Amino acid sequence: MRFEAGNYDVAVIGAGHAGIEACLAAARLGMRTVVFTMSLDFIGNMPCNPSIGGTSKGHLVREIDALGGQMGKAADATTIQSRMLNLGKGPAVHSLRAQIDRRRYQEYMKNALESQDGLDLRQAQIVELTKTGDTFSLVTQLDAVYTARAVILATGTFLDGKIYVGDSCTPGGPDGIFPATGLSDSLRRLGLPLRRFKTGTPSRVNRRSVDTAGLEVQTGDDRVVPFSFETREPPENKAVCYISYTNDETKRIIRENLDRSPLYGGRIEGVGPRYCPSIEDKIVRFPDKPRHQLFIEPCGLETQEMYLQGMSSSMPEDVQLAFLRTIPGLEHVSVMRNAYAIEYDCVDPLTMDHTLEFRDVPGLYGAGQFNGSSGYEEAAAQGLVAGINAARKLAGKPPYEPDRAESYIGTLVDDLVTKGCNEPYRMMTSRSEYRLYLRQDNADARLTPTGYELGLISPARYAAFLEKQERIRRELERVKNTVVAPSEALNEMLIARGTTPIATGARLSELLKRPQLDRFALAPFDPGLDPNTPDDVREQVEIELRYAGYVKRQQAQVHELHRLERRRIPAEIDYSRVTGLRLEAAEKLAKVRPESVGQAARISGVSPADIAVLTVYLERYGVE
Repeated sequence: MRFEAGNYDVAVIGAGHAGIEACLAAARLGMRTVVFTMSLDFIGNMPCNPSIGGTSKGHLVREIDALGGQMGKAADATTIQSRMLNLGKGPAVHSLRAQIDRRRYQEYMKNALESQDGLDLRQAQIVELTKTGDTFSLVTQLDAVYTARAVILATGTFLDGKIYVGDSCTPGGPDGIFPATGLSDSLRRLGLPLRRFKTGTPSRVNRRSVDTAGLEVQTGDDRVVPFSFETREPPENKAVCYISYTNDETKRIIRENLDRSPLYGGRIEGVGPRYCPSIEDKIVRFPDKPRHQLFIEPCGLETQEMYLQGMSSSMPEDVQLAFLRTIPGLEHVSVMRNAYAIEYDCVDPLTMDHTLEFRDVPGLYGAGQFNGSSGYEEAAAQGLVAGINAARKLAGKPPYEPDRAESYIGTLVDDLVTKGCNEPYRMMTSRSEYRLYLRQDNADARLTPTGYELGLISPARYAAFLEKQERIRRELERVKNTVVAPSEALNEMLIARGTTPIATGARLSELLKRPQLDRFALAPFDPGLDPNTPDDVREQVEIELRYAGYVKRQQAQVHELHRLERRRIPAEIDYSRVTGLRLEAAEKLAKVRPESVGQAARISGVSPADIAVLTVYLERYGVE
């Protein structure tokens, strides 16, 4: 018999990376919040790889932190190895990646949720969701009924999940947890357009069975940079990773068994991720490539379990073991967990606004893999946006709509709700047309004022942020006014680095603009350098000097984007009556229902000519 179990402002379904940020944001903004999870022991679980960050994903984590989210702090507290990727390129694509102690990360996040005022944590499966008036009812598998004024769906890969290993297909969620059944039917009755996506994960192996003697060792950085702008003591490198490669024998075994693959045998219906393919998919798609790289990474300091990044597979267990043992270092490997593929229900994000609220179901929000994305970081970013907006709507405040010209989070959300996705969406630096400005190093300058205005950044943290910005300004002014005298030692350094020596005094700012030099090389020749100046301050000065011209041009592009975003489109517009608009464009515009001309211009299938027609139409009918 059903019974009333509790009444809340916000209910979050799922306590993965999206659900964590969503429930914390809602509670911290004053909403009485409950979060439901299939298992308390898997809050913040990492069923794919035991790492946070990576190319473009590191940007997202630092932006989450700048807005007041939790992921960056959790990563810093549980890092066992840290590396800044792409240091051979410009700062726009530098991205932090940390190897994480998987179980400690879960413990950290579980404690963060348990300790949050205004937040209740419940182990329960939601099997039914209905809406009556402005109130949602959530029913658990034990017939407990909870009510809420807003609901955030952060279900990850659990919705009607199916696990594939060769011919075996069993209902299941990640890491052997049971799937979420029943809820999908409720969502369809609410009118949400669900579809099937697929993802996968590699085998986990016992460290004692890996021969690391001949493998390439990958160590962490000497200078460790934390994710969170509040972290005062950078994490320490406590572990190493190893690199190995597949070979012709690996390829032969996989190709000879493709008929046993559920991916190529037609048993998997869901669409998989283009940018994170299985090893069998790599062999088929790149037949001429002689080898594929894999990383052997620790899952934590208190376990022998290691993760084989780059070896995702859904092949039968015997085939997995056979091809793994062809790889150098893995000849006698002992597999602890088989690789598998998982298929799950998710929604078409074109049915949501930039707030991540469903247009046709007010008060209902989506976040993470439920929205068709992939990755912990993408999920956390969406959870933060959904949690903020659910709280602000219930408080009667204007929505927070992240701007693609001001953050990767804005790019992610805008891509999902404007362009949609026909496969799991992954964030990449190339997706942002403003990446010279949207760097991971300046995420605080871009977003901390917004986090403060939203109420997620404390006054003390905001004061520290303002002090940092003032120190950057003063250091920039000092560097511009500092003249370095020529000396034998200085010129030897300049020649050694492949740049021209100086015969007369040179401004430090001009020397810093030289691509062969950096703040570390010039520090011994800087007479006014305060040794107590934080490196992140000096880094910002160096980048601002070196890339000022590029950033200025990009800011002009941002200004043009904002001009288009200010041209609003009435919600009631009938695109079929806009004379001169192509049929395909009219259909796409009617489906997405863009809020501005700028958003309309980013819709796939809408051409510049269509935008010109639409602009003329709006001007003719007096729409500002």
